Amino acid sequence: MNTDTDTGTGTDTDTDTTPAPGGTEEPGHRVTSLELFFDLVFVFTLTQLTVLLAHDLSFATAARVALILVVLFWMYGAYAYLTNQVPPDRPSRRLLLMLGMGAFLICALAIPRVFDDTGVVFGLGFLLVVIVHTALYTRSHGWDSIWYGVPNALAALSVTAAGGSDGLTADGLWLLAIALQFVTPFVAEHGPGRRDGRSAATLRVQLGTLDPAHFVERHGLLLIIAFGESVISIGVGIGDLPLTPGLFGGAFLALALAVALWWTYFVRDEEGAEAAFRATPAPQRWRLAMNAYYYAFLPMLLGIAFLAAGVKKTLGHLTEHPHWGPALALAGGVALFLAGDAAFRATLNLHPIRYRATASPLALLTSLPATHLPAYAGLLLLVAVLTGMLAVESRRSTPTPGAAQPADA
Repeated sequence: MNTDTDTGTGTDTDTDTTPAPGGTEEPGHRVTSLELFFDLVFVFTLTQLTVLLAHDLSFATAARVALILVVLFWMYGAYAYLTNQVPPDRPSRRLLLMLGMGAFLICALAIPRVFDDTGVVFGLGFLLVVIVHTALYTRSHGWDSIWYGVPNALAALSVTAAGGSDGLTADGLWLLAIALQFVTPFVAEHGPGRRDGRSAATLRVQLGTLDPAHFVERHGLLLIIAFGESVISIGVGIGDLPLTPGLFGGAFLALALAVALWWTYFVRDEEGAEAAFRATPAPQRWRLAMNAYYYAFLPMLLGIAFLAAGVKKTLGHLTEHPHWGPALALAGGVALFLAGDAAFRATLNLHPIRYRATASPLALLTSLPATHLPAYAGLLLLVAVLTGMLAVESRRSTPTPGAAQPADA
């Protein structure tokens, strides 16, 4: 348990993050306004990814957008985990966190041309993201925790090198960065000996000592801000077109998509997730957090970015037959979100799963008829898939509010 006090000097002296004896958890603390501000800056990177994708709706660009988000979201998760254990309640922590915000802003500004002429700028900004995180972690958890920063820094250097390359070499360096990030937990847990004599088992307990209420709320707020991008894309897609009844209809259909996806996660998943975390022992909790809020959350965030790009390219052409790019962006975005949510539920052992797992490929299949119909018909098909899924799920399942349920096959 963190027992430090804010002296107002800006100097961290705490290194004890061991949970209280007996396994009793204190009431969860709320997400701070600074953390929410941090998330607003991070979601700007998601906005820029949408810009990149909307500029060139191709499979190659979609793959590169996925690469960028995988790399960036890894470090977002690292910051979310850190501030969960060590709240930004001191001047030095706040200032460092603000510096991390600035580093993410550099990355975001470089994203639209990251594979052209701003790749090195992106890489250096990302390196600053890693350095600030490592500084925060070592100040609160001791110098042994620098082994989190080593593979992350190497990943940032790999991304920077990719900025000076092109073609398959650049793509390979991005993949190398992801591989380096994924071995970070192993290196941190089994790396060189620790000066304080902590064993790997003790470190797993420390890693799992997180506040479930804060952790779930933090990621839920991130998702809400990300949904804001899909709403903003409605205005961008409409632009300065005349406000006709048909245009309002298309805008409401696009909003209905965002609302249905909101309903999919926020009506039941958050309460069940918090209950599942509280029921999980500390040594296993950090791995559960990574699986649920990194690996499963990635397709959800990527789906929102794809959906926003599709909305931008569709609303101005509602009566036309869309090309396969916008149709696939819309349908693929919804399908990715549902697949990620199904994986999220499976990870946390929440019930039910099969309706969302079934609706995901159905949503993707709507892209086939969508290219032969007016654009508003494709939006209507996706809304029908989501509302049908939610209606069937509501009628056929009676979950206990706020409790984890067994996952179905």
